[in-house]
Amino acid sequence: MCPSDRTLTASTPSSTLGSDFRPAFDVLDKDRDGKISHDDLRAFYSGFSSSGADENVIGSMIKVADSNKDGFVEYDEFERVLGCQKSISVGGGGLMEEVFKVMDKDGDGKLSHADLKSYMNSAGLPSTDEDIKAMILMGGGDENDGVSYQGLLKILAVD
Repeated sequence: MCPSDRTLTASTPSSTLGSDFRPAFDVLDKDRDGKISHDDLRAFYSGFSSSGADENVIGSMIKVADSNKDGFVEYDEFERVLGCQKSISVGGGGLMEEVFKVMDKDGDGKLSHADLKSYMNSAGLPSTDEDIKAMILMGGGDENDGVSYQGLLKILAVD
């Protein structure tokens, strides 16, 4: 069952939805164990905020996607939820919108070169300045302004 009360049937595998959410999943799976846990989300948020994440928000994110109720979000659950609706309502915004807000350190609505570089380093994904420039261009942004939320979706191949 999708959060929107639509249902994916067994005859409609998530791979036929036309989207690959693996890059977005990998961003959140901080310990690379193949599932997103409360600790993964806490670690993700702590990389951007000294106060960490709101435990209620983390709990809501897990609850929305955890269809088998094991306390974790496996890739198929993550893909199913994002395939059903790209904007999951969690405290007024979608999951990817929350990720964007965490990455946007100065809150200007754009991910600057510095924002992306900082995130990539904190995620343990070393990137050169040229890599960051390429990501910004891939997302339709420019070096001066950075990339918008829609651009981040393009970078992560979610849009």
